[in-house]
Amino acid sequence: MARLNHNNFVTPTPVQDAAIPPALEGRDVLATAQTGTGKTLSFLIPIVELLQQSSTRGPAAHALVLLPTRELAMQVEAAFKAIRTSSAQTSALVVGGMPERPQLDAIRHGAHLIVATPGRLEDFLKRKLVRLDQVKILVLDEVDRMLDMGFQPAIARIAAMLPAVRQTLCYSATLEGSVKEVARKYLRNPARVEIGSILKPAENVELRTFEVEPDKKQELLEHLLGTETGSFLVFVRTKHGADRVARRLTRNGYSATQIHGDRSQQQRNSALLSFSQGKHRILVATDVAARGIDVANVAHVINFDLPKVAEDFVHRVGRTGRASAHGVASTFAGPAERGELRKIERTLSIQMKRFRVRSVKTAA
Repeated sequence: MARLNHNNFVTPTPVQDAAIPPALEGRDVLATAQTGTGKTLSFLIPIVELLQQSSTRGPAAHALVLLPTRELAMQVEAAFKAIRTSSAQTSALVVGGMPERPQLDAIRHGAHLIVATPGRLEDFLKRKLVRLDQVKILVLDEVDRMLDMGFQPAIARIAAMLPAVRQTLCYSATLEGSVKEVARKYLRNPARVEIGSILKPAENVELRTFEVEPDKKQELLEHLLGTETGSFLVFVRTKHGADRVARRLTRNGYSATQIHGDRSQQQRNSALLSFSQGKHRILVATDVAARGIDVANVAHVINFDLPKVAEDFVHRVGRTGRASAHGVASTFAGPAERGELRKIERTLSIQMKRFRVRSVKTAA
């Protein structure tokens, strides 16, 4: 409790309120909740409680968290270090795209918690560099995203290396067919936690759409940057587009950085850090950044390019208005995209405030 208070975690969020009690009782948990609802703490608190028990202090992994991306894994490990009750409760980050040596050193020194992406962990298992036979809690976080990325076979092979008797906590934004199959396979009589609408933007995010010609989008973005305060997270469809928008902003005197699949892990980490610390006001991103990246206090999300599907819209917009803060999400759409825009609104049962941009000085 002292560690939670120190980090200003005072009132549990609905997912924490619903998931922590059954998890502390040792039950499996199946939770549908979107990113930004506080689910990380809902599985880290039971893990810290487990590690406090003297019987689990030996030099072996007693908890394993599997996640889809490096960025998410890094955030979960940082959150664990913030709330653990002793530095003797050690962790290992096991992810691709970063040097192996520190990861293997942490495992060899007897990390109690392993936070991993499936690909790198499976690689270590094949090379017999890690043992999972003492794991008592398995967490599958953002399982829908892991399945989208083709990790189902890796998850199955990793699960086969775990003790049959264990506790499993499973978190997903949706409960579609493949997720149900994973739940059926790995969970035993789980406590079911369902927080809010699975596919809906947060109510504290103001949704606006600007009908604007494609060649006027950059001008409109800069107009909004000039008239509104706070940080901007700008989503574009392609890597090339992200570079182009960020370069133009920088050339015009704005503090912008970008993140996409072609940037190295070091560049991505650096861009995220500088944006979260306020050194860059604007982060231009492809959908690689839409899920899992937890940057506090994003004032404004811009859909510079229309997302392909409604689910991507929810994940993008979910970067603002977190933890009950007010947020704004603006979607740019050309006249030819009216049908796509209406389809997103119908799917999500939302209606955005509409503005038509005749010239960038006047949005009607």
